[in-house]
Amino acid sequence: MNKMTNLKRKYVFKVILKLTQSMINRHFIALLTLGVITLPSRAASPLPELTVPNGFGVNIHFRGEPRDLDLIADAGFKFIRMDLTWGAVERKKGVYEFEKSGYDALTKGCSKRGIRILYILDYSNRLYESDRSVRTEQGRRAFAAFAEAAAKRYAGKGILWEIWNEPNIKQFWRPQPSVEDYCKLVEETTPRIKKADPSGLVVAPATSTIPFNWLQQCFKKGLLKWIDVLSVHPYRPQPPETVIKDYARLRELITRYVPKGDPALREHKKIPIISGEWGYSNLNWDKTRLSNEQQAQYLAREFLINLYQGIPVSIWYDWKNDGTNPNEREHNFGTVTHDLKPKAAYLAAKTLASALKSYRIEKRLDLGSEKDFAFKLTKNGNEAVAFWTMGKEHEVTLPIRPGKGMRIDMLGSKTSLRWQTDGLKLTVSQSPQYLLIKRKPR
Repeated sequence: MNKMTNLKRKYVFKVILKLTQSMINRHFIALLTLGVITLPSRAASPLPELTVPNGFGVNIHFRGEPRDLDLIADAGFKFIRMDLTWGAVERKKGVYEFEKSGYDALTKGCSKRGIRILYILDYSNRLYESDRSVRTEQGRRAFAAFAEAAAKRYAGKGILWEIWNEPNIKQFWRPQPSVEDYCKLVEETTPRIKKADPSGLVVAPATSTIPFNWLQQCFKKGLLKWIDVLSVHPYRPQPPETVIKDYARLRELITRYVPKGDPALREHKKIPIISGEWGYSNLNWDKTRLSNEQQAQYLAREFLINLYQGIPVSIWYDWKNDGTNPNEREHNFGTVTHDLKPKAAYLAAKTLASALKSYRIEKRLDLGSEKDFAFKLTKNGNEAVAFWTMGKEHEVTLPIRPGKGMRIDMLGSKTSLRWQTDGLKLTVSQSPQYLLIKRKPR
């Protein structure tokens, strides 16, 4: 009798347990659907910290694993940006060839060297579209499927997935740029990338220059709802410092249209800005000539100004000269020559990356002129100053305490210094210099 009673009790207990679990599951699903609770998700790899040279990179035009990658790593670059071209990968509908097209080798080669990748999912495919754009529903679905396949193949590597390159100009979106068509493409593609690669970040719209009106139209269409990172290409014939006011205006525009969160918590979606492509050719946009030294000056200053402005990724265009014609602009953007010989820009990048490795900009020092720049940088209690001028060479006084240190010029030459009083008088030029300060704790 007792045995039968125990069996009945066990049976009743199991029934009650199942009913209870069922009720919990139903309530859990209801709360999840209402957004009252959320499930933990695999987080995307964050953008790099604002320290030298974590976010510095170069645009490349090769696949596979050539010796270029060793030179890029040796210079201290931590990113590459490269087209992952739809038409090169999908030559037959629904068949994606990543290995033969060289992307497997490139991805592996970068990973081995600690180089992070920004892949541009770009350009059209004659299997679906008649021109260099995506304007049909069939094309959008096919492009999104291609993007999903790429993201799935390289998932877990923290890749920045950029949707198209410079869709705001006719060269890359034909027959005419279209905010409507571009935004439809981003909306279609983004969820498939995020599902396939939770470690990745979706980047857009990679605009040529910073076209505020075009960007505002995209924001009105909802672009900021779909992306994680906003990319622009701040090209200009003027010096890099002129971008500061443009970043301020762009941030104001983002604030106006960024998706709003819970008003009670005052939390809104954060949209960081990256400088996805920006460089200076020896043949400048205004057709003036830049010497190799001037190009190197602009490279170092561009990276530092972007860091000062809180831009976590700065991609210099271009890694190497695309040709040898001095009168062709595209042949003269490189940090190295067409046959991989280092230009001054390469040495400037390497010097900056090594001299100020792991330093972060704390503040701008006042030198008494808007054209004179000096940044105080810190690293684990150590101090450094990066300084230059946009104007003519002249003497300045760095507002720093007595001490000693090492001055490193733009191309790596070193000079030991010691100063006994507050303020250090030095000559500044358009070439950045770096002062590494050594002093005993107070």
